[in-house]
Amino acid sequence: MSHGLPRRSFDTWTVRSIVTTMIPLLIVLSILEMGSGLVLETLEETYLANPTLLILVPVMIDMGGNLGSILSSRLSTRLHLGTLSFSPRDVALWTNVAAILGLAVTIFAALAVAAYGIGRLYAGPMAFSDLLVISMVSGMVLAFVAVVLSIAASYASYRLGLDPDDTTIPIVTNLCDILGVVILSIVALMVLG
Repeated sequence: MSHGLPRRSFDTWTVRSIVTTMIPLLIVLSILEMGSGLVLETLEETYLANPTLLILVPVMIDMGGNLGSILSSRLSTRLHLGTLSFSPRDVALWTNVAAILGLAVTIFAALAVAAYGIGRLYAGPMAFSDLLVISMVSGMVLAFVAVVLSIAASYASYRLGLDPDDTTIPIVTNLCDILGVVILSIVALMVLG
């Protein structure tokens, strides 16, 4: 017995419908993706003064998108099964969110340790406490943003009659790429002053 949203038939399993949905979306997301490069270029001096931060950039970007993709995939499956409700009382939804945030804590703590070790070998030394704060704060903010984007993209896809399997992961990963650079840069500037 379904207790969530009514099951919706996604008649989008044709190549034509997938292409007509995805091409405009991917063009817009590609243009937005250039924004993260502009942010990195603007803050080039900060990163070059603290080369250990450069170790965080690709992993931070990747992990935000991965965490969002995991949640998006789980939400999409529940939508197809008709068991997802976007209610604040949906225990399974909150369990998935808690799992993503718990995974983020372990990933970004391990990232700080790994970046510190690599930084000591190949880059200029950076205080572990600063690196840990930068990694954990920016990582957890990014994880929270990924959760919000995953839920919003799943809901919007459902409401627009689009297959969330096709739309949510590209939206979440691209936006997390952009926001990951921005969030990491802001936190780094705040911590390093």
